[in-house]
Amino acid sequence: MRISARADYAVRAALELAAAGDDTSVKAEVIATAQGIPHKFLEGILGDMRRGGLVASQRGGKGGYRLARPADSIAIADVIRVVDGPLVSVRGVRPPELSYSGPAEALLPLWIAVRANVRKILGEVTLAEVAAAKLPDEVLGLAEDPEAWTNP
Repeated sequence: MRISARADYAVRAALELAAAGDDTSVKAEVIATAQGIPHKFLEGILGDMRRGGLVASQRGGKGGYRLARPADSIAIADVIRVVDGPLVSVRGVRPPELSYSGPAEALLPLWIAVRANVRKILGEVTLAEVAAAKLPDEVLGLAEDPEAWTNP
């Protein structure tokens, strides 16, 4: 799995909004500066997140962006899907739509298992948990494995 810059920026922007609170609007410039995200790129991402129902925007002096629903009801996967599409694809195709034959036949359940594990983590961890630095024990356990930090 590869996490695009777009997905990374979207999650970071959503975390800034989560940290600001439910009723606080934050200007795109403030988010861009706080997270080191190019402002114009962020505007496009925030537009996608607005169209996807994750953020709401308000114009005016007290305008800006805020989460459209509570941070504890938005999974990291929700943000990634809105800006990048499916969490796991193979050659741009969702795994259930693939078929293999011969020695490659076992690839399909492998890709499905990868997708299931990605969904389990990104689909269950919320913006509120990450913003509060309170990741689930299962996630922390995976991250504590020294092998998780090495590049083979």
